[in-house]
Amino acid sequence: MQQENGFIDIHCHLLFGLDDGSGSIETSLAMARMALADGTELVLCTPHITPGIYDNTASRIDAALSAFRQDLDAASIGLAVAMGADVHMAPDLLPKLRAGEIPTLAGSRYFLFEPPHHVLPPRMEQLLASLLEAGYVPILTHPERLSWVEQHYDLIRRLSAMGIPMQLTAGSITGRFGPRIRQLSERMLDDGLVDIIASDGHNLTSRPPSLSAAHALVAARLGQAEADAMMRLRPSAIVANADLPARPGPSSDAPQKQGRQAGWAGWFRRGEKG
Repeated sequence: MQQENGFIDIHCHLLFGLDDGSGSIETSLAMARMALADGTELVLCTPHITPGIYDNTASRIDAALSAFRQDLDAASIGLAVAMGADVHMAPDLLPKLRAGEIPTLAGSRYFLFEPPHHVLPPRMEQLLASLLEAGYVPILTHPERLSWVEQHYDLIRRLSAMGIPMQLTAGSITGRFGPRIRQLSERMLDDGLVDIIASDGHNLTSRPPSLSAAHALVAARLGQAEADAMMRLRPSAIVANADLPARPGPSSDAPQKQGRQAGWAGWFRRGEKG
């Protein structure tokens, strides 16, 4: 596999001991091997930041990532990794982003935004607008798995129209979370609301760091170009802090930018950010 053709997984709980993801270095290394074998070349390590539950900070995540890079090197695993977080909605989100306490994705203006799963919070639309106005781009994580989304589907349309990228979970598309969530994922795909697909990997079995099966299903449904855009081009743009390629449309057949894309492993294994 040529490196520039690999997947980029922007949402994965690969670092151990920080949240409900990997619980040991052995599991983390096995997940890294699994991701690499599945065709992923770069994983953004995104532990939860959930106030009162997972009180992770940028400095703590960075220290864990640096140690994990050494473990990857010692195990001769050629997976590139970079920093991020799965950030739960909170009232102090913007000041913590500005202070650098909450990491964005690979130092870009993009970050993962996780709303409450079981209730639509008040003023979420206004909060997301304020984050955009401040120069950040919140990526709404796994909207298809939020229990309130079907009753508030028009909100997802509005958020997408105002510039909030949508990230689906690969396992939702393959049916790992059941038929209801798979059908909602397909609806969002058909409605042109999906920007990115990521693994949201947590372990080796029930929530693995795998993208290839979902890529095949999306390619069959929407075409190879859009499947590549969701798992290669747009994630690459995020890491490069560039604008996201439009979705969907014939322009998604444009060739990938090279430059940094061709050297993810060397770049991120050194711990550098763009």
